[in-house]
Amino acid sequence: MKEKGVLLFIAVLAILSSCSSDDSSDVQVVPPRPLAEVEAENDADIIEYLKTHYYNYEEFENPVADFNYKIVLDTITSLTGDKIPLIDQVSTMTIPVSSETFNLDEDVTVDHTLYYLAAREGIGESPTVGDSTFVAYEGQLLSGDVFDSNITYTWQYLPFFLRGYAAGVSKFNVGGEVTSNLDGTIDINGSGIGLMFLPSGLAYYNNPPLGSGILNYDILVFQVNTGLFIESTDYDNDGIPSIMEDLNNNGNLSDDNTDESTELTSGFGLFPNHLDRDDDQDGTPTRDEIIIDNEGNITFPDSDGDGTPDYIDADS
Repeated sequence: MKEKGVLLFIAVLAILSSCSSDDSSDVQVVPPRPLAEVEAENDADIIEYLKTHYYNYEEFENPVADFNYKIVLDTITSLTGDKIPLIDQVSTMTIPVSSETFNLDEDVTVDHTLYYLAAREGIGESPTVGDSTFVAYEGQLLSGDVFDSNITYTWQYLPFFLRGYAAGVSKFNVGGEVTSNLDGTIDINGSGIGLMFLPSGLAYYNNPPLGSGILNYDILVFQVNTGLFIESTDYDNDGIPSIMEDLNNNGNLSDDNTDESTELTSGFGLFPNHLDRDDDQDGTPTRDEIIIDNEGNITFPDSDGDGTPDYIDADS
């Protein structure tokens, strides 16, 4: 009986091992789709949506006293055929996206179109993609399913957010006077109300947050209420406004890292210039290698005359 039990145990182990091996062989890792292919598909889907949907523009044009200034999207039907479709009201901007952004094997840069609409022009100025902005927002899919929402104003340092989102917010003006309410909330007079449509290449592409309800290559739609912003935000307090640390002027502050090679050997992490107080890792803080006059104007000395300012020149 004991010998039979041992043999049975061995047989069971063999079966389990076989099943485990078969299961693992059935698991297939799906490689990311080509960037250009996804961009074309996303753009076609956005255009189709814009042609067949409208927003409550008439309420914005003639707001009643208690209008909440919320953008409401709806489908154009035979009963609403006289409505102006979104495609005739949106503006666009083109943003080049490198495959390197998503660690794709291909080596391409593909132009992506961001569609945006200002339902109400703010009375103030507009932020840059490098500014901290006081925003209320709601994010949804083309299906209308909401995946994120914050109806009260919150500060957002735009370089920490999706590239398309930051670019969209920078297209809207902010408001003016701030009013405090008895319930602890605030209102901002004349804030901007906007809508934007992000192809996945300007959003999460094939790596959406777990549990968010967003799938690979999903198009995202954001409604934003832009209240205030900090002009010339200097997030790392190195004396240089963050937007001026976008050295390649592509609107993506996270791919500008002057001392990346040195940081790679240090083992302390990589910090793009807008998050780095010593942009050339020479031991001298950036603030001590620039000159700021009483009016806030910045001069960038080049002590060795090699064409590279001291603050990003480790040899100076």
